[in-house]
Amino acid sequence: MKSTLVFTTLTAVLASLSSVAMAQTAYNQISFTSEARTKIANDQLQATLSKTAQAATPAAIANELNKSINQALTLAKRYPEVVVSTSRQHTQPRYANNQDDGDQKIIGFTGSVSLELSSKNFEKASQLIADLQNIMIIDQLNFGVSEQTYANAEKQLQTQAIKNFQDEAQNISQSFGASGYKIINVQLNHHQYTPAYPMAMMASAKMADSRAVVQEFSAGDSTINYTINGTIELIK
Repeated sequence: MKSTLVFTTLTAVLASLSSVAMAQTAYNQISFTSEARTKIANDQLQATLSKTAQAATPAAIANELNKSINQALTLAKRYPEVVVSTSRQHTQPRYANNQDDGDQKIIGFTGSVSLELSSKNFEKASQLIADLQNIMIIDQLNFGVSEQTYANAEKQLQTQAIKNFQDEAQNISQSFGASGYKIINVQLNHHQYTPAYPMAMMASAKMADSRAVVQEFSAGDSTINYTINGTIELIK
């Protein structure tokens, strides 16, 4: 019993000393955040177009959708500046309620197929989208920053954020009358924010020859932030 009591007391003393040491170590530590940000023009367009069809059988649906998507891919070959790929495709039954017994009866099928577009050439992408609207409809149209442009901007922001952190750390240490500082820990974070903006300058009206009007896109800007969260210890 006596040895157990001594061991317990020693453990408590060591824990107390450790807490005091940690408190003393953290006494001159200061945590803060520095940031660098920039606004850059969106240079990449991404669009999704789809075709929906109805028929009596799944086979008839598949034939119509395949015909439409093949026609769309043929049109897309005229625009090598635009990356085009097929996306989701699905078919589901359509039901009619039987008012007599409440049973559902299949009266046909509905199917759809999607096409994904991506390009940095807005003019060619706009022309292709206008051509495709004779076959498909636009589901989604977005603008953003391409990977290469983002990587270049991120590298510059990282350098600027680190400099801002160092400048702020130096200013903090001087303001507290310290002779210097040392970095305890640092976390680097970055993210992109794209605000809402008009999808296009022109409405999707129809010309006399039934071709969709080529839209003049307004791509907008994106803001890229780079933040540094860190803790420094003042050197007295």
